[in-house]
Amino acid sequence: MFHDKTLRANPEEHALKAEAERLAPLFEAKGPENEAAGQLSPETVTELRGNGFFGMMVPKELGGADCTPLQTLSVVESLCHSDSATGWVTMAANVATASAAAFLPDEGVRTVFAKPGAMVAGAGAPRGKAEIDGNGYRLSGTWTYGSGCLHCDWIHAGAMIYENGAPRMIPGTNTPESRIFVVPVEQVEFLGNWDVLGLRATGSVDYAIRDVYVPHEMTHSASEVVGKRGGNGYRIGVVGFSALGHTGFALGHGRRILDELLALVTSPTGRPSPLASLGGSDAFKQDYAVAEGKLRAARAFVYDVWSDIQDTVDKSEPVSVRQITLARLALNHATNAMMEISVFAHRAGGGVALHAGPLQRTLRDSFAATQHVMVSDNALRDCGLDFLGLAEGKRWTPRGLVDAN
Repeated sequence: MFHDKTLRANPEEHALKAEAERLAPLFEAKGPENEAAGQLSPETVTELRGNGFFGMMVPKELGGADCTPLQTLSVVESLCHSDSATGWVTMAANVATASAAAFLPDEGVRTVFAKPGAMVAGAGAPRGKAEIDGNGYRLSGTWTYGSGCLHCDWIHAGAMIYENGAPRMIPGTNTPESRIFVVPVEQVEFLGNWDVLGLRATGSVDYAIRDVYVPHEMTHSASEVVGKRGGNGYRIGVVGFSALGHTGFALGHGRRILDELLALVTSPTGRPSPLASLGGSDAFKQDYAVAEGKLRAARAFVYDVWSDIQDTVDKSEPVSVRQITLARLALNHATNAMMEISVFAHRAGGGVALHAGPLQRTLRDSFAATQHVMVSDNALRDCGLDFLGLAEGKRWTPRGLVDAN
């Protein structure tokens, strides 16, 4: 991992960062087993739960670690360096768990966090339909990419609000209303369908909810940015939680790729790789230096952006559209750097990278990560919209810029 003291990587180190580094050998060793099972191993989940990783962004008053954005970024980066799927599930679950902790009404929070260490996971895209029913909703739908659902206690699911059979509009707008629903995992049907190229161990299965009554207090808006409880870190909102986690993945996984390539160079002579002899060709040495520069530059950009956001929330000020634009740009930039490094490592690794093993898995996981909506080209186009001065009256959501309400 990085040990640079010149970057403002984590001015107030959190105990979870030390725990992530202590547990790194276990998480790394369980990687192949996780992938074969299509989900994290029981040992991995036990350590994540027992050490509070799923409550990383949960307020202390609810038993969480209440990490700042910079602390969260650093911990996710460390976990993803150890094992990409372990880090991915942790960061995805933290988005849903932190959202519930920050934005649910008090009664809902008491229900969800009655059990210490509660974990929420799921997909916030409004793919479901919630028909108003008294002081609650009848929720139905099918959701995809439920990272962490196989290990959670509660499911987080987005849905459009319907009233008398028609979508209900946000007052004063032509925008349909949507909300996040938090449902006991026992009321959810898991559909499987995780036959993917990479990130297989995340178990990001499809799931269905069929005509389940959800009280209003078990729902919250997806666009809230000021938590009902907890610290100022919640001012980044759900869009900030998501960007933060995926950015930590790109940085940690990118470093793991370069470390795996370095291991080939320093391996004993005789290993089936051309890199084990004098560190490869001059061209390889040059390309490795370029790859190192790409990752370090991406990381410096990321921590610069998030340090600025940290300063803003520490002053109890709202995070601006431009600050989230920069965070989204830094995320895409880091993801592109990770992908370019992964392709370079695969080609340089020769036959070793072709066979089952860490280098092959890092390549597949990289390709899987680049398919997420958070790092789509649409996000970059929306960044350009803001930089061109055309985002007035807009706000960021995980899926891009929309009209502010």
